[in-house]
Amino acid sequence: MLPRLAHARARHRLIRPTSRAISTAPAPSPSPTTPPAAPPLSAADLELLLRRGHYSVSTHRFHSLLPLLSHPSPPGRTPHSPTPPQTPNQPQSPPPRDALSSPSSHIRLLLPSRLKGQPLPFPTLPLRLAMRCAASALDAVFAPRAATFAYRGRHAAIRYLRSIPSASWFFRVAIPRQRFGPRHMRRLLDAISGKVDDPGFLEYLNELVVSDAVAFELGGCELGRGLPQESELTATLVNIFFDPVDRELMAVREEVHKKNPRMKDDSILHTPVRVYAVRYLDEILVVTSGSKMLTIEIRDRIIAVLERDLEVKVDRLGSSIHSAVSEKIEFLGIEFQAVPPSVLHPPMSEKAKRARKKYLKMKAEKAQELKNARETRRKKLGLKILNHLFKRVRRGEEFEFDFRIENEARRVFKDWAEGAVAEYFKSQEHCQYWHRLLASGDFLSLTRVRDQLPPALVDSYDKFQETLDRFFMPMRDRDMAEEEERLAEEEEEEEYEKRTVEDLTELKMRANAPIELVRKAVKLAGFTNSMGRPRPIKLLLCLDDSDIIKWYAGVGRRWLDFFCCCRNFKMVKTVVSYHLRFSCFLTLSEKHECTKRQAISHFTKDLKVANDDGVAEVHFPTEREIKMMGDKNLSDPKPVDGALTMILVRLAIDDTSYPCLAHFCVKTDTVLYRIRLLQNRLNVDPLNENKWVHGLSAIHESLNKKCIPLCSMHASDLLLGKITLQDIDLSRSKSKLHIDILRSGTSSIRLQLCSKL
Repeated sequence: MLPRLAHARARHRLIRPTSRAISTAPAPSPSPTTPPAAPPLSAADLELLLRRGHYSVSTHRFHSLLPLLSHPSPPGRTPHSPTPPQTPNQPQSPPPRDALSSPSSHIRLLLPSRLKGQPLPFPTLPLRLAMRCAASALDAVFAPRAATFAYRGRHAAIRYLRSIPSASWFFRVAIPRQRFGPRHMRRLLDAISGKVDDPGFLEYLNELVVSDAVAFELGGCELGRGLPQESELTATLVNIFFDPVDRELMAVREEVHKKNPRMKDDSILHTPVRVYAVRYLDEILVVTSGSKMLTIEIRDRIIAVLERDLEVKVDRLGSSIHSAVSEKIEFLGIEFQAVPPSVLHPPMSEKAKRARKKYLKMKAEKAQELKNARETRRKKLGLKILNHLFKRVRRGEEFEFDFRIENEARRVFKDWAEGAVAEYFKSQEHCQYWHRLLASGDFLSLTRVRDQLPPALVDSYDKFQETLDRFFMPMRDRDMAEEEERLAEEEEEEEYEKRTVEDLTELKMRANAPIELVRKAVKLAGFTNSMGRPRPIKLLLCLDDSDIIKWYAGVGRRWLDFFCCCRNFKMVKTVVSYHLRFSCFLTLSEKHECTKRQAISHFTKDLKVANDDGVAEVHFPTEREIKMMGDKNLSDPKPVDGALTMILVRLAIDDTSYPCLAHFCVKTDTVLYRIRLLQNRLNVDPLNENKWVHGLSAIHESLNKKCIPLCSMHASDLLLGKITLQDIDLSRSKSKLHIDILRSGTSSIRLQLCSKL
């Protein structure tokens, strides 16, 4: 049952033709003759290049940025920009020159599958390259003057929050969901014009927003998630837009720190009033170690800047102040709370201490057994050698050696003797026995006898008694044991006092993964049933075994990478190692119509699967790998949203002559996949938090049931989560599938692709 092919279980699907076109204009074909691409520039090189040729010292502003976007080798190409692979006979990336004249002509409308759905304007590849160049240029201009707490990476922000000491109050600026409209764009252009003197560049940015090439919402949960509806320019524009808020926070921090300086006397326990802030895109969290009135004043100043200067609506009720000790607050999808240090580093319980002593005792016994076994083997070998030599000597044979071994033998026997004596003296019973034998019945201690003996003999006897007491006195070992026990008790008391003082005077921030939301997401995606037990996902049955395992591995690794810096990371490990792993086993057993035990015995617990060359590969993280995982130095890991809410369904089509839609890929040996979104399968509105998971974003509904051809490499990367739909040219996925059902004895399906990919 297991060796059956994946497409043998795939059911024939009826795909209805749609009467609506996905595109309003044909996509421009890439130019066949383009100059070779220049090597990518680093951020520092790009900034230096702009300051040399595009910076005016008199006005202190940059100029002539728009022509850079249409350059054959744009300076916006950074190491993080998409770079075409170095393969022969491959066309170079299309130049973004045409995308500068009219960005609206480079936008394709992706229509949703349902009639009441909203279409998604999606830019073509030339326009996306131009927007990435614009983002790199703006980053080079504004990044050097950005605030230190305006983080570009989630894990960097989380590590900063975990290092905050003695937090008293915190609040999160709650921005309700609102579209980034013309009034916001006007404020943004005013901020950019303060550093960029280029009306054409500003008009180009305005046209991008007006034409919906750059369209996003403030206060949502879609920013920074790698979703296709987010452009490369969004994060840069949001950081520039919220720069006045950063300046206000910097001014508040400077005022508070000047009024409350830190005392230099270390002998005095003093906790100064401090203000800490973190901003990631449109999410703002402020933490204070002062009074509640100070926190209220800071909140009012920030809200005033948002409402007055940026015209952003703020939910004042949602921005209420919370106690950092007794309440939790969610930020960047992680729960934060100030706790005593003993909560983060709890002392060992009595049961743990007994278990540790038992483990150390067993370890010492095992080491002693190994040592005794080695000595036994050495003794047996030595006896064999001596027995052999003795027999040869008795026969009258002579031995000649190149060197004398008396010194070596003497040294070996001396070491053995010293070791035996040292081991003997470690036993308290042996010492008591010899002390009793040597010290009992000594008549030389009598005074009348000592007076009749020579002084030299008496002195020698006294020295012997001192040496005897020093080495064999039973009270000596008892006193040493009591001293060690007393020192251990004093050390334990000092640690307890130190821990108690720290708990009363210090507070540290704890970061926890919202495990209830993770379990709800696992249940919503279909990994578990209503009882919380793993279950199969039948939509994956049409995929190959390797693709099924890769999809589970992509979801699991993203969860592990995202929550690796949390305190309760072990609970997330359990969700991935148990629920996802056994859901994958059940899906494979459902596909091959076998039992779970047979699936586990075939794929092993590590979910090994053979590739095209017959070599076994492991994509899903193994149990040992998950156990060894911990805090990593990741800059900005992609959340699980895009991988969890999307399933790629492979279509059973033999024709593979359609080019891969991944950026800069011209392979024609492709497989056609259909995108199936979670919210459309469940018929749930992602904005309804009662039926959806709070904080879980969703891919735009217009991509549901869209067909994309992908080569084996990019399909594997997309399933594993190494790339996202942002790396796919979805503007070319305008296919209309017609099906003719011919019934001649048996039903067969003939698929015809009637589109230009």
